Amino acid sequence: MTTIKREIKPLPKDEINFTLPAIEQFTLSNGLKVFFIQKQKLPIIQLSLVFDAGSKYDPAGKKGLANLFAMLVDEGAGEFDSLQLSDEFDMLGTHFNVSTTEDNIYFSLQSLTENFKRSAELFAKVLTAPHLNEKDFERERRKIITRLLQLKDEPDEIADLVFSKRVLGEANPYAYPVSGYEKDITSTSIDDVRTFYKNFIHPDNGSIIAVGDISKGSLEVQLNSLLAGWEPKSPYQVEHKIIYNKKFKLFIVDKKDAVQSEIRAGHTAARRNETDYYSKTLVNMILGGQFTSRINLNLREKNGFTYGATSRFSYLKDDAFFSVSTSVNTENTLPALKEIINELNGIRAGISEEEIEFAKSSLIRKFPSNFETYRQ
Repeated sequence: MTTIKREIKPLPKDEINFTLPAIEQFTLSNGLKVFFIQKQKLPIIQLSLVFDAGSKYDPAGKKGLANLFAMLVDEGAGEFDSLQLSDEFDMLGTHFNVSTTEDNIYFSLQSLTENFKRSAELFAKVLTAPHLNEKDFERERRKIITRLLQLKDEPDEIADLVFSKRVLGEANPYAYPVSGYEKDITSTSIDDVRTFYKNFIHPDNGSIIAVGDISKGSLEVQLNSLLAGWEPKSPYQVEHKIIYNKKFKLFIVDKKDAVQSEIRAGHTAARRNETDYYSKTLVNMILGGQFTSRINLNLREKNGFTYGATSRFSYLKDDAFFSVSTSVNTENTLPALKEIINELNGIRAGISEEEIEFAKSSLIRKFPSNFETYRQ
């Protein structure tokens, strides 16, 4: 029987040997760009159609429009109503989803290779012939309004919302929640959704990312056949200005009966493609980007203020910001905030070579795991 000496740190078994998958590109007859990676380890195909149509394009008084469209678009398409369409995907064992972020709307499909042709046919129906009818619209709008009412009782959601508006500034298109506001959703009509579809969902405004057990030639033939009638159009132009709130301020939101305080601290930052991305990534790993980071060891291990505290750089297409977040008992609110500020000031004083090497090792050794699933 072998005894494991747990006081001795195990060494890595082998050096990491990882090669990025090769990406092939081609363009469909209607101008839609396709980025393709062939993976044959599993009989699965993952396909995502990404549109430049996120919540940052929501017009004034219609915050939440992009998300409402995403909730509605797969509620019936072609000859199928909502339940029939869902049943068709279920019988194929196919996962289909439409989601929204600040920058994009994603039409995502994951299918067994043997069922991909039929799954892609259904995918194309949702894309090119959604019903977008009044009855489904009213149902999905009620769901969103109900969820927005529920979020008013969640302190972490309130903290995130207030942080975005105060740090980015109320005029910033990224300062608003993807799900929108109750009053805006209430005033949004089915015609607004149909106009959004007309303006944003077309080949010139999207790209396909496809990964899986299929050849490039076969994929190209199938997509061209399914989307031949989906015609391109000129991109819908929307101007949005990024305006920052650069003053240092402290904001307190009184949430009655909350058992904890939600703390958010941060500022705007350079975008990912502008400067120092890797340097900032390493600094953040040391500061608050992993369990052994300075902020987490301080607030959790040393002081017992919280179960966890993190920091991160959040990158959007046209903007970015840095944030520290944690939840603490109410009586520890001020002490925890002081310690966060101490750590933010302390990182300026210097970082040891040991910290840098540990952060590099952590990032490098975790990197291959970012490519494990077809969705990744």
